[in-house]
Amino acid sequence: MELKLLNEQGQAGSNVDAADTVFGREYNEALIHQVVVAYAANARSGNRKQKDREEVSHTTKKPWRQKGTGRARAGMSSSPLWRGGGRIFPNSPDENFSHKVNKKMYRAGICSIFSQLAREGRLSVVESLSIDAPKTKLLSQKLQGMGLESVLVITDTIEENLQLASRNLPNVLVVEPKHADPMSLVFYKKVLVTKAALAKIEELYA
Repeated sequence: MELKLLNEQGQAGSNVDAADTVFGREYNEALIHQVVVAYAANARSGNRKQKDREEVSHTTKKPWRQKGTGRARAGMSSSPLWRGGGRIFPNSPDENFSHKVNKKMYRAGICSIFSQLAREGRLSVVESLSIDAPKTKLLSQKLQGMGLESVLVITDTIEENLQLASRNLPNVLVVEPKHADPMSLVFYKKVLVTKAALAKIEELYA
């Protein structure tokens, strides 16, 4: 598999050889969906809480007599039918949202995503990516010059200047190869990988 090697102006020059086991796999939509959903579900903190009939502020006094008023029967103000009443089946904070995905399936899903990105032309390689100072403007101008707006940058080691400059850019994320998660790979329009990071990705998933 060959990937495009971009220069500082974002123009494609020579190609870079990449492992077919990582960047040349078939598109497996079901597996990618499972991996992305599992990643999102496992990121949930599960701390939401709702009150049941016992926990809401209420009185046990009967609002009105049982018969003769023309109103519906009512027993107490904690009824789920009433405003401010308790929930019938409340969400509890100990609810478990996690999905189990085997390591082999996760690696296969990541490789399938990388392969599809390469086929769609959304994955490119650069020799290296660095800036002289931790300035957001410098990084923004550099990426715009390369024709990149929404981009996930995967680099072997994150330099301090690059990390500080990218923090305030909403459509730019800089990560190391081991932190390239399926949600980010699918979300960003382009993925930019340095040559050194490309070797690490092949080492991780090949």
